[in-house]
Amino acid sequence: MNFIPPAVRGPLFMVIATGSYVINDTMMKLATVGLPAYEVLFLRGVAAALWGFPLVLLLGYGRQLAHIADRRVLLRNLFELGAIMSYVVALANMQIADAVALGQIAPLLILLGASVLFRERIGGLRMALIGLGFAGALMVAQPTIEGISVYAILGLANAFFSAARDLSSRRVAAHVPGMIVAISAVVVVMVGAGIAHLLLEEWVVPGPRHLLLLFGAGLFLVFGHFFIFMAYRVGQAGVVAPFYYSFTVWAVISGLVVFRELPNTLAIVGILLVVASGLVIISLDERRRRLTVVA
Repeated sequence: MNFIPPAVRGPLFMVIATGSYVINDTMMKLATVGLPAYEVLFLRGVAAALWGFPLVLLLGYGRQLAHIADRRVLLRNLFELGAIMSYVVALANMQIADAVALGQIAPLLILLGASVLFRERIGGLRMALIGLGFAGALMVAQPTIEGISVYAILGLANAFFSAARDLSSRRVAAHVPGMIVAISAVVVVMVGAGIAHLLLEEWVVPGPRHLLLLFGAGLFLVFGHFFIFMAYRVGQAGVVAPFYYSFTVWAVISGLVVFRELPNTLAIVGILLVVASGLVIISLDERRRRLTVVA
C-alpha cells in the first residue's frame, strides 16, 4: 500500500472500513428475510470466525490469541454483544439508513460517559452540540402519540452499548493487538447470538442464498475490523475520526440501491444534525489538541 500517499491512507482506510461494515449490514438485512435475526447473527459469526482466524495468524498474532479471553477484552466485547443484538433486530425492521443513523450518536454518548466516568470537561458548546445530536436522533426515531417504535428504541440501545464498548476499550491493555480484540468480539457475539437463538427462536434451515449472504457478510465484517484498525494505526485520530460518519453515506446508498428506500424528509434532517454535531465536536477537539501542543 506504499503507492497510497501517507496523508490519505488513514481517511481512505476509514471510508473502506465503514463501507465494508455497511455491506455486511446489507447482507445481514437481506438474510433476515426468511431467517430469525439471532440465527442470522450466529451464522454470520461462524462465517466471520472462518475468515478471521486465518487473518489473525497471517498477521502474526497467533501467539497472542490467549488475549481473546482477557477479562477487560471480554468486558468490552460483552458491550459489543449488547450493541449488535439490539442492532440486528432494528436493522431487520427499519430502513438501513435510519438504523445506522441512530447508532451514530454513540460518539456523543462517549463524551457524556467520559465526563461522568473520567471527569473530562465537556463545556457549554459541546453540550449544546450533544443536545443537537440527540434532537437529530429523535427526528430519525420519530416518536408518535402512541410512543416510540420498539425498533427505534433498539437502534438507540445499540448506540448506548456501543458507547459503553468504546469507553471500556480504554481499559484494554495497550499491548493487546486490535485484531485480537476484534476476533474476540466475533467469538463473543457468535456465542451470545447462538444462546439467544436457542432461547428465543426456532431454527430455520438456511437456503443456499442465505448461506452465501452470510458467508459474504462474515468476510466484509472482517474487512471492516481490519481496515478500521489500520486506519487508526497509519493515520492521526483527529484526521481519521471525521470519516467515521461516511458510515451514514454508505447506508443511504445501500438503502437506495439495494432496498429502493429513502428516509423521509424529517429523518434526513435528523441524520444531517447527528452527523454535523459529531463533525463539529471532532473539529473542536482537534483544534484544542493542536493549541495544547503549541502551548
